[in-house]
Amino acid sequence: MTNPIPEGCEGVIPHLVVQGAADAIDFYKKAFGAEELCRMTSPDGAMVMHAEMQVGGAKFYLCDDFGECMNMKARHPKALGGSTVTMHQYVRDCDAAIAKAEKAGATVSMPAMDAFWGDRYGKVTDPFGHEWAFATHIKDMTPEEMEKAAAAMFG
Repeated sequence: MTNPIPEGCEGVIPHLVVQGAADAIDFYKKAFGAEELCRMTSPDGAMVMHAEMQVGGAKFYLCDDFGECMNMKARHPKALGGSTVTMHQYVRDCDAAIAKAEKAGATVSMPAMDAFWGDRYGKVTDPFGHEWAFATHIKDMTPEEMEKAAAAMFG
């Protein structure tokens, strides 16, 4: 019997739409250490119809924006003027992860900082318009401590 939920595909899987998916795959490998699990291209090989990537133990999907060729509105972040989604990853060294992504071509959108909730936290925007956040947990805090630290930060 066919498993209705393929192994390794439990839970929510982010699916990124970009302009230039083949280049994005190469960037994600270089910047985030992503592993390419599979890639299906259009019959002419010009566009990526579906790719499966993995960072750590987490999968994400990726495809080219086919809007223009299917008479639909483009929906990649650059066409929309930004993304409403942030890909978040806990890492051992937030600063090193941001530096690696920046060296690969990402733009630092929020330099690493010690955040009020107990993480070292920062963000980059990849060359395709998607936002990636990195965090290293540095301090266990109670909800009350976080609330007090947030009030101090937002003063």
